[in-house]
Amino acid sequence: MLKKYIAGLALLALAGCQSTDQETNTTTMADNEQNPTTAEAEGEWISLFDGETTKGWHTYGKNAVGKAWIVDDGALHLDASNKKDWQTSDGGDIVTEDEFGNFHLQLEWKVAENGNSGIIFYVNEDTSQYKYSWNTGLEMQVLDNNGHPDAKIKTHRAGDLYDLIASSPETVKPAGEWNQVEIISNNGNLVFHQNGEKVLETTLWDDNWRQMVAKSKFADMPNWGTFKSGKIALQDHGDNVWYRNIRIKRL
Repeated sequence: MLKKYIAGLALLALAGCQSTDQETNTTTMADNEQNPTTAEAEGEWISLFDGETTKGWHTYGKNAVGKAWIVDDGALHLDASNKKDWQTSDGGDIVTEDEFGNFHLQLEWKVAENGNSGIIFYVNEDTSQYKYSWNTGLEMQVLDNNGHPDAKIKTHRAGDLYDLIASSPETVKPAGEWNQVEIISNNGNLVFHQNGEKVLETTLWDDNWRQMVAKSKFADMPNWGTFKSGKIALQDHGDNVWYRNIRIKRL
């Protein structure tokens, strides 16, 4: 009887351990659902650049990416060694295949000394009406503030909503260093982050917005700043620039 009693206690103890393990596993799974790991959380994000190819992009108004855009050490690099006017021979702005409405965009950029580029969004790729991506899309400026002459203009510096609103504080790093930026546009609320700090916030498409556009260089561009969905573009401004870790989330 004693042996049977001891055996019974052992079975009860084992069952208790299994029950505890199951409870622990259940708790862990529940915790993971509420606080997903980085890998799981990134399931909501769409990668716009695989680090190896230009898949998912094409030159504005064309079917493929120009040869001046190359993949260089895990980054999209505009090789501007062969300039043509203010852009690059066989370059041009590149745009995403897909369009985005409400979105959260993250990426990193660096620019060569005296360099100029831009991250353009809400691009309407209708080349019968609009010659360049910036004829319709809003731009977060990419610039070497210490070297490019455009930096002398208040709303043309890195992190600015180009020609409309200056960013503050100024968090951009020197030419040749990586900058991490975010653009969040959600139901007309636009926010820019640069290197971990919010540098700009405004409201799109209201009366104040229309007044700002009317006083800008875009005033004579039909429908500029009115589109609520469009493509993302990376600008060829004739200077070496690099982009990497490009991802977007629809909101």
